[in-house]
Amino acid sequence: MQRDESWRPTASIATLRLRAALLKKLRGFFEARGVLEVETAALSHAGATDRHLVSFSVPQPRAGDLYLQTSPEFHMKRLLAAGSGDIYQLCKVFRDGEAGRHHNPEFTLLEWYRLGFDHHALMREVAELVSTLLPDRVAEPEYLSYREAFERYAGFDPFSSSPVDCRAALQEHGIPLPAAALDYDGWLDFTAGTLVYPALGEGGITFIYDYPTSQAALARIRAGTPPVAERFEVFIDGMELANGFHELTDAAEQRQRFEQDLRLRASQGSPAVPLDEQLLAALQSGLPTCAGVALGFDRLVMLAAGADSIEDVIPFPIERA
Repeated sequence: MQRDESWRPTASIATLRLRAALLKKLRGFFEARGVLEVETAALSHAGATDRHLVSFSVPQPRAGDLYLQTSPEFHMKRLLAAGSGDIYQLCKVFRDGEAGRHHNPEFTLLEWYRLGFDHHALMREVAELVSTLLPDRVAEPEYLSYREAFERYAGFDPFSSSPVDCRAALQEHGIPLPAAALDYDGWLDFTAGTLVYPALGEGGITFIYDYPTSQAALARIRAGTPPVAERFEVFIDGMELANGFHELTDAAEQRQRFEQDLRLRASQGSPAVPLDEQLLAALQSGLPTCAGVALGFDRLVMLAAGADSIEDVIPFPIERA
């Protein structure tokens, strides 16, 4: 009779010790900089409006649906508006439909906010944190604008091109075209995910910054020709590690973006979710100028351990939870 071993953790005890050591270093990094550790609610009355995210809903017979957080961002911004100063959080977040070598529906996120920082200052601090936790993996950071990254790896300017250019670049590199109908942002996302991002951070760390305004999410937009979103992403060995913003503080503009998100969700058949009115009220009361970033801690452990899958660095992935 074959013994059932599915109760066992998928991460080794040695890897869990490494994970604990990284957590200790991480907390020391923020303590030395005077950044306060906080804990916020995992459940919310509002869901993520981003069309790329699907929140887990938790039915409540009396209170209506609650939603497991896809990020602690909205609660943390309420703390910032209340005068918390610089803060960070390590917490579990939940995203429905995300599974794979680099994904688990439940994962650990590190998120932090720095008052008076723009996205360039925060990129430098991310590089300092990563070099502290991965001293043998990170060389001198590389900084590329979104435009420069596309021109280098896809061969066209994403700000003055069309889906035709995306198709041509993908075909030139032998990448199968997507079957679904896509708008231009969809084509850019597909081209970035299959052609641009996998080439980034080879043996080091690459920052991509200044995204198209249509991909601003919660970032400020800087006027120019063209205007750009003051957003950045971080890559090591082709794997996305973090996503950050010079944060939008305008409540009216944020409401407009949330409402546009809901229209996009409706157009693609995604479930509607309630807007976070408490976040909007916090923005209205005054969010200090700041930059914030969310970093996938499990992926950082993968890099430290030389692991090939997220299952190798968490004890109980969804299949064994």
